[in-house]
Amino acid sequence: MTHALMNRRSILAAAGLALPGLALPSRAQEQEQPGPFRFVAGDGQETDAERGFFEVPEDRHIPGSRRIRLGYVRFASTSANPGPPIIYLAGGPGGSGVRTAMGNRFPIFMALRAVADVIAFDQRGTGLSAHIPERPASPAPWPALTHREMTDWYRDAMQKAWVDWTRAGVAMTGYNTEQNAYDIDDLRRHLGVEKVDLWGISYGTHLALSVLKRHPDVIGRVALASLEGQDQTVKRPAHIDAFLDRVDRLLGEDPVARAAVPNLPALMRRVHARYEAEPAIVTISGATGPADLKIGGFGVQLMASAMVANPPTLSMLPGVYLALDAGKTDVLSPLFPPPDRYFSIAGMPEATDLASGISPGRLALIEKEAKTAVLGDAFNMPMPHLLGAIPGVDLGEDFRSAIRIETPALLVAGSLDGRTPLEEQAEVIDQFQRKTQVVVENAGHNVFESHPEVQTLLVKFFGGEPVSDTRLSLAPPKFALV
Repeated sequence: MTHALMNRRSILAAAGLALPGLALPSRAQEQEQPGPFRFVAGDGQETDAERGFFEVPEDRHIPGSRRIRLGYVRFASTSANPGPPIIYLAGGPGGSGVRTAMGNRFPIFMALRAVADVIAFDQRGTGLSAHIPERPASPAPWPALTHREMTDWYRDAMQKAWVDWTRAGVAMTGYNTEQNAYDIDDLRRHLGVEKVDLWGISYGTHLALSVLKRHPDVIGRVALASLEGQDQTVKRPAHIDAFLDRVDRLLGEDPVARAAVPNLPALMRRVHARYEAEPAIVTISGATGPADLKIGGFGVQLMASAMVANPPTLSMLPGVYLALDAGKTDVLSPLFPPPDRYFSIAGMPEATDLASGISPGRLALIEKEAKTAVLGDAFNMPMPHLLGAIPGVDLGEDFRSAIRIETPALLVAGSLDGRTPLEEQAEVIDQFQRKTQVVVENAGHNVFESHPEVQTLLVKFFGGEPVSDTRLSLAPPKFALV
């Protein structure tokens, strides 16, 4: 049973960016010297690659800002006449492109070499491009997983960390999507090419939209999955409710599951109310031994927010809620990682989300919807909970405004993506004027590796071959009831 991680960046890690089950090297083990090397994927496959670096200002708005080194891994094209390099933009924010290439998307990285060089890029603040000092986890006693204690903890921890990093000489104001977008153009110049193509997922699409706004003429094609729009750092609770209604209808197609769970959203609401009134004390295993954690209804909502991203964990949801409804709180222990893993502030993810922010109109709508939504505002933790914690970092309404995109685009979505539901993605799709859409029925947030035909379509698209709107299908998830 996999852990359900407890915040926006960790939810995406739980959705696949953490690559569970693979023996990945720690950052300390990663060699950081430029040049050719033998790239080893998590499953042991190997290939020739090149590690490269280039420098950029940490904050382009600060004269004389210190320069930081950004890193990438290049997989050379096998084509005699390669097209523009394909730059992979990881999700998160906080995901590493290099580490993603070690996981389930490794075959796609290899297949795309048939049309161009493929660049696994580590965005500023991640992997080979990490320049924010690591902070120790918050010491016990841990805050309870209730709305008030978690919000207070995040705001306090972020403010203290910001002060410490600033005193250490880190320009924290440089860690945002606007600066990240300029990094992509600097990477293009470093590679010595007129144009690049973009391949991204989740936050990587949020970044791609910012690149297209600032540098449209240097982008040839984009293939984007699990879209996150310019003003979608915080997801609408009503869209999450619509997704849960779809899951409930799927449950209804199984007579046994329907008998056990007559109405999934109603069951979830009942469990949330029960544990909000009387939180559970759950023992969680940690690096320093077992720790007791107080989990209220908000904590259960946080857990569910992680589980809905992809079918493997989504399928566990009814059984977990049935157990909680029966008072079996031991079911929670394997779903929560050690407290010292998620009571921590990394820097890049939180600063980036704070800067992307949310428009006043959308914030008002989300606050209204959250009052009655199944998962309340837990789904987006730690946003908008962190809003205002660090004044003056919001990138503003121009950053969040929609644009008209003429760049050829392949847009891929999974019908059971509970992280960026179809309703959320529909708000973004209309910006693309030259788009081809691929929907994979019963795939989740990690849609790129969900169906073998997706890889084929990606290779055709980046190779300039015509690709038509396509609907692929996977078997529906089998819901666990115990």
